[in-house]
Amino acid sequence: MDSLRGIESFVRSVEMGSIAAAARQLGISPAAASQNIARLERDLGVRLMQRTTRRLGLTDSGQVYFERVRHVVHALEAAATAVSALNDAPRGRLTVSASVAFGRHVIAPLIPGFASLYPQLSVELVVTDRAVDHIAEGIDISVRFAEQLEPSLIARRLVTVPMMICASPDYLARRGHPKTPEDLVHHDCLLYRLATHGRLFRWTFLKDGTLYEPDIKPKIISNDIDTLTSMVLAGAGIARLGAFIADELIARGSIVPLFSDTVGGSDTIAAHTPFTFYACTLDRHSATPKIRAFIDYAVAALSSR
Repeated sequence: MDSLRGIESFVRSVEMGSIAAAARQLGISPAAASQNIARLERDLGVRLMQRTTRRLGLTDSGQVYFERVRHVVHALEAAATAVSALNDAPRGRLTVSASVAFGRHVIAPLIPGFASLYPQLSVELVVTDRAVDHIAEGIDISVRFAEQLEPSLIARRLVTVPMMICASPDYLARRGHPKTPEDLVHHDCLLYRLATHGRLFRWTFLKDGTLYEPDIKPKIISNDIDTLTSMVLAGAGIARLGAFIADELIARGSIVPLFSDTVGGSDTIAAHTPFTFYACTLDRHSATPKIRAFIDYAVAALSSR
């Protein structure tokens, strides 16, 4: 049992980046976690970690040992969770991560109804456009779109969202209506920069069954969709917005959707490519009742839209 405590303290310290952070996650004191690791090193007869006041590093032996035992710790944790969760109602804390705009406009409105169904469950919603680490940050579910998916995660489709190229009536009155996506090169385009890799969000269309990107000239760039939306409303230019933001503004007449499915009066299709969002978990063993309940609830709620 002492060896298992030492292995768990060691693996969590490496993953969290410090013994103190690992101790918080394990619910023990930093001194206890440090002692667990020290006993493990004595049992193995090798030094696993190089500890300094600023950082924690692995020795060569520590790196080899970590790669061999990290999966054991996760397997034991998953087994314990699965056994305790059998026939159990959702309870405890559920942490869900989502991009800022999708989290604010789509996921957040779902949570009050979901939480009311499970009085023994508390929900934390983390909205961020950066990449999140399920293990280090204690994330149960991360909502991601296709470009953010990782091979190590299990992904279930939540919803496919239409994308719309939009501008304000004021902008269109001043600059005119682009008739085709190719006309965008002559307009002020407002682009979103993805926080995960720093690249600009692509404006893609389907034309004659082929995916293509028209030439566009970025006039304004932002890493926040709601900020770009406010600029569109102010008449600053044309932006590509998800239907979960655009639909209400279009209904009010605040913005106008551009391009129909028919380009130039012909039968040539130039459809805006949609965006698909997925609920991601670490592995199939992590699908506890609370995780399954939330994903099922979200899929059902979003399918009715």
